[in-house]
Amino acid sequence: MKRIAFIGLGVMGGGIAGTLLKAGYDLTTWSRNPDQGTQLVKRGAKAAPSIAAAVKNAEVVMYCLSDDRAIEEVVFGPGGVLSSVSFGQIVLDNSTVNPETSRRQAEAYAKKGVEFMDVPVFGSRDEAASGGLWVLAGGKREVFDRVHPILQAMGETVHYMGDCGKGSAMKLVGNLIVASQLQALGEAMVLATKAGLKPEDVLGVLKVADFRSPILSGVGAALMKRDFSTNFALKHLLKDANLIDRFAQDLNSPIPAAAAIRETIKSAVNQGWGEENASAMIKALERQGNVQIGHT
Repeated sequence: MKRIAFIGLGVMGGGIAGTLLKAGYDLTTWSRNPDQGTQLVKRGAKAAPSIAAAVKNAEVVMYCLSDDRAIEEVVFGPGGVLSSVSFGQIVLDNSTVNPETSRRQAEAYAKKGVEFMDVPVFGSRDEAASGGLWVLAGGKREVFDRVHPILQAMGETVHYMGDCGKGSAMKLVGNLIVASQLQALGEAMVLATKAGLKPEDVLGVLKVADFRSPILSGVGAALMKRDFSTNFALKHLLKDANLIDRFAQDLNSPIPAAAAIRETIKSAVNQGWGEENASAMIKALERQGNVQIGHT
């Protein structure tokens, strides 16, 4: 399968589309913001005037959209993906959404003889552009096997999680851990600063101790430089925190720490940092503690 239609060319979608183009796939794109596809066209992609035109000759249709609301508009809305696809095509959704949204899409596509997989990813801007994402997949195993080369082109590793919705479920489980690490780093660094510890000394320990992680070391280094340039926007982390809350409530699963973390994220967004990197949630903790970590 070489012909791919890719819809949604934001930070993540644009990076994934570029990676697929580099891997040799015949790519046709569509985005609600046409300017987002300019560089891809210069590299050999074709820009379609509509979703219907984009998917018409595709073997695989992919999209990476911001949230469940965007799925409603771009997939289920008039002139959307669902009304445009035809029997025999395969649809892959890279969006982070409620697992129930993934299952609803699968049911709708199945009525048209179209296969569907939820294929969210871990990673951000750099990994999307370099093909270094960590790819999750939920859906039929035989469909997974057919699209595996595409997923390999996108990611450093590819993980089949089970039937439809399981990829999306794993993404929310992972993002709970991401948010928890950001909160833990923020709380620890505020405490360390108030205790008179030098932030660089604290980070020196965090980089080597048995609880080290790429998030603690990477975000910690950026925090020292006061670098909140956006790889994954804080507003999207809030969206994911809200998804995690609803998902856990549906399963009657306890998430007391996640509930507190969501309030930190919400506070940071309400203070105007939603467009900054997700690590900007730490600013809300700094403000509570009346300190600033790192250099001005």
